[in-house]
Amino acid sequence: MRPCAVKRSRLSCRASSEPFPAQVCIVLGTQWGDEGKGKLVDILAQQYDVIARAQGGANAGHTIYDENGTKYALHLLPSGVLNKKAMNVIGNGVVVHVPGLFEEIAEMQEKGVNIDGRLLLSDRAHLLFDLHKEVDGAREAELAGNKIGTTKRGIGPAYASKATRNGLRVSDLAHPDKFKAKLSALVTDAQKRFPDISYDVDAEVAAYDKYAERLQPFITDTVDYLHDAHSAGKRILIEGANATMLDVDHGTYPFVTSSNPSIGGIVTGLGMAPTKFEAIIGVAKAYTTRVGAGPYPTEIHGDLGEKVREVGREYGTTTGRPRRVGWLDVVALKYVCKINGFTHLNLTKLDVLDGLDEIKVGVGYKVNGKTLSSSMPASIEDLEAAEVVYETLPGWKQDISGVRSWADLPKAAQEYVQRVEDLVGVPIKWIGVGPGRDAIVIKN
Repeated sequence: MRPCAVKRSRLSCRASSEPFPAQVCIVLGTQWGDEGKGKLVDILAQQYDVIARAQGGANAGHTIYDENGTKYALHLLPSGVLNKKAMNVIGNGVVVHVPGLFEEIAEMQEKGVNIDGRLLLSDRAHLLFDLHKEVDGAREAELAGNKIGTTKRGIGPAYASKATRNGLRVSDLAHPDKFKAKLSALVTDAQKRFPDISYDVDAEVAAYDKYAERLQPFITDTVDYLHDAHSAGKRILIEGANATMLDVDHGTYPFVTSSNPSIGGIVTGLGMAPTKFEAIIGVAKAYTTRVGAGPYPTEIHGDLGEKVREVGREYGTTTGRPRRVGWLDVVALKYVCKINGFTHLNLTKLDVLDGLDEIKVGVGYKVNGKTLSSSMPASIEDLEAAEVVYETLPGWKQDISGVRSWADLPKAAQEYVQRVEDLVGVPIKWIGVGPGRDAIVIKN
């Protein structure tokens, strides 16, 4: 599917004056998260009727800005909340911490964003309790020097409960007589593993009795809703949380999240068949970052790494943790392109590289005597020992944050973008040059 021509819209964002042609469009992260997916989703969301989240939990922070530059930090809410005409869907693949969801809704309301009548929550979504956070912290403490680096928000334990089949789902809230028994069994199971965990089941049940009443207007069969919406010709935009290099199957295991932030997680997390997907957009930073532990072949250390971190404001939306920074890893990017079948790429934060004399791009790994160009070693030990093969490109040494057209980008910046596109083999359509909604360049 060919992208359409783009002009400035009345919303002051560089979105198309004609709708992006895909009825169902998916936006996924390609690296270790924090690529800036929320911004592109926010821009495209102005053109879509439904915006849906398919997986992950409140560990996935998306930062978006409105046309006035007001900043919004989202964790569970889909990034379409600023489109007052759009329905926002939290799918069955998401693990939901209900108190956190209500806190986020309240924060949005304080900023003048009312989501009443514009949010749907799957009755099949699993509930994430404070118990799961306790377990998360206890598990991480056990690992000592080998910590995974989780956000300690209970995501992993909640997905573990789902897989163990003793988890509770949103639909369980409709059966309070059985809710307590199920929650008690969940707590007992956790305490067998971590005896020091103390948990007041009665207080939690009382809290969730109240939450159930407040949640009721949002709860629905989102599988049925999405299919009906599609049949009615509604346009559906789907945003992934986290990113493919954190995928529990395809990422740098075990330093990964607990869901599938790749295309497979969209299918299972919303119950939509892939035959309905018309455009799949991958979002990649012009460099790379990752939070927490794990192998990171192109990591930049020392003063240069600190400079990129500060210029890029690389601190977690959800945790505030400083992110590790590195050069663009084309090996990993080509690998995730194969997995997800991207039709377009969005290259973000190109402006962060403005002050550099030269820019490196990792184009290969030397592992055990072989050079890999698009295959990621499954072994953490092999990945940690990999020697990166770099290409070095000239920097442009000028501020591009005010640029809004491809022709106005410095030649060296154009060459950098074009070289990445040539290496990866997927067209780069959108180029981010700043945090604001209008700070985007459309590649001709």
